[in-house]
Amino acid sequence: MITLTEENYIKAIYHLSSNGEKTVNTNAIASAMQTKASSVTDMIKKLSEKNYADYKKYQGVTLTDDGRRVAVNIIRKHRLWEVFLVEKLNFSWDEVHEVAEHLEHIKSDKLINELDAFLEFPTHDPHGDPIPDKEGNFKHIEKIVLAKAEVGSTYKCVGVDDTSSKFLKYLDSNHIALGTIITVKHKEPYDNSIKLTLENSEIVVSQSVAKNLYLKKI
Repeated sequence: MITLTEENYIKAIYHLSSNGEKTVNTNAIASAMQTKASSVTDMIKKLSEKNYADYKKYQGVTLTDDGRRVAVNIIRKHRLWEVFLVEKLNFSWDEVHEVAEHLEHIKSDKLINELDAFLEFPTHDPHGDPIPDKEGNFKHIEKIVLAKAEVGSTYKCVGVDDTSSKFLKYLDSNHIALGTIITVKHKEPYDNSIKLTLENSEIVVSQSVAKNLYLKKI
């Protein structure tokens, strides 16, 4: 039986490794898990023994096929629960992440498959991230960050990179959400701030905001 802590490590390695494709060093894992490198080494040994990870000294960690399957399943559960919380229980998108962090560890495939069907098989969570199906397949969409958007072009907001409550509340206060239509009016060379026209207003956002907002050209 896999433990909650082991699942959290596997998920962290998956995200740090560009969806399971690259090697991750133990210091990066320690930083993500907010723990000591020695604790990470102990956990990696356990994951290796269970065939969830491969560890090579001085090179780092990669997930095995079994490890990637576990990670993708956790992500699927997390994102489905976020959809449920927003659509059925009226949570806002800045409230769901921490709750879903607990719900993602429920070990019932039947519950998750029924939840998926109940929600009519959503493909993206409230933050725009793709939800894998039960076979582990993701439906990706073409997107760019606002920082790379072209002046004069119009886009639809399709996601965020920063899912912190602080950032999502900032977007709410400026009436930016998934589906919001955004036209890029001007990029300021001095500080890289960007002037945007929204559906009913005009705002200027910083470069840090522009690097965390995903758009699709329309």
